[in-house]
Amino acid sequence: MLQLLQVHTKYGQVEALGGISLEVQEGSLVALLGANGAGKTTTLMSISGILKPSSGKILFRDTDLTQLDTREIVGLGIIQCPEGRRIFGNLSVKENLRMGAIRRKDKRHLDQAFARVFEIFPLLKERMAQAGATLSGGEQQMLAMGRALMAEPHLLLLDEPSLGLAPIIVDKIFEVIQRLKQEGVTILLVEQNAHLALEIADYAYVLEKGRIVLEGSGVSLRANSDLERSYLGEVPEENL
Repeated sequence: MLQLLQVHTKYGQVEALGGISLEVQEGSLVALLGANGAGKTTTLMSISGILKPSSGKILFRDTDLTQLDTREIVGLGIIQCPEGRRIFGNLSVKENLRMGAIRRKDKRHLDQAFARVFEIFPLLKERMAQAGATLSGGEQQMLAMGRALMAEPHLLLLDEPSLGLAPIIVDKIFEVIQRLKQEGVTILLVEQNAHLALEIADYAYVLEKGRIVLEGSGVSLRANSDLERSYLGEVPEENL
């Protein structure tokens, strides 16, 4: 579904991505791992068209995304759920969700999208009239993901969905991610909790200083002790 071919992306004169190549098969969940500043978010923003690569190609079903603007990329069904939630704090939960379906005009289709999001995140239905800024961090993450799902993504880009959340909320978010995968949503996941990400990933790439240094199945990377020590931290004792 998605292929990055020798993609270079810069911030001014600073190269953030140094020629990365990766692919995401339709229906799969691919994790993108690495330390802060490795280029993970830059990769997602390059796919979304928020940043324009200086060279290389990003192919989505044979369409070169580097030739499109962000609006056109969203129109193809590529939807990013950004790091830090980025909800509209002064809008209600329902209004935030409606923003995710801004391109949809058919009321019946829109009602179906709302019903699906409320079935996945029942708490959002309870908070429908509440301002986004008054939600807890976990509730805001649910809202950000719900907003992305309102667009009915073919490819969902998730950027650090567990960041700053309590463990019980992280478990809930990952249950939802697994459910979406089982329903056939293709997912590219950037996640700080590498252990959890590798448990559910079909395939994973590890970035270091804007370059891919390791790749493999989620199972194989979880078993890679060098990876654990060098990039993900020491292996927890219960996993030894």
